Amino acid sequence: MTRRSQQYPPELRERAVRMVAGVTPNYESQWAAMGAVAQKLGVGTAETVRKWVRQAEVDAGARPGTTTEESVELKRLKRENAELRRANEILKTASAFFASAELDRRLK
Repeated sequence: MTRRSQQYPPELRERAVRMVAGVTPNYESQWAAMGAVAQKLGVGTAETVRKWVRQAEVDAGARPGTTTEESVELKRLKRENAELRRANEILKTASAFFASAELDRRLK
């Protein structure tokens, strides 16, 4: 199964979440409302809308989980950590190189 990476604008996501909240009483389940909203807005699947609704609930504090802001900060910190590890490895290698060069110079 191939996975298409399609980015939807934040405005569309917010609109879909608001629409689901507004039309859910008109449907037998929230899932049915999500399917209808996905179809009306031209979103790939109801699952996409479901994820947006759940994330909005987490961001609002109505559901436990990692908020969008926390996810962004975590990604940034992981990138920074990886960069610092690479820099540390470079410094260790350079330090070992210059230490061995100094020893070689002293032995001659």
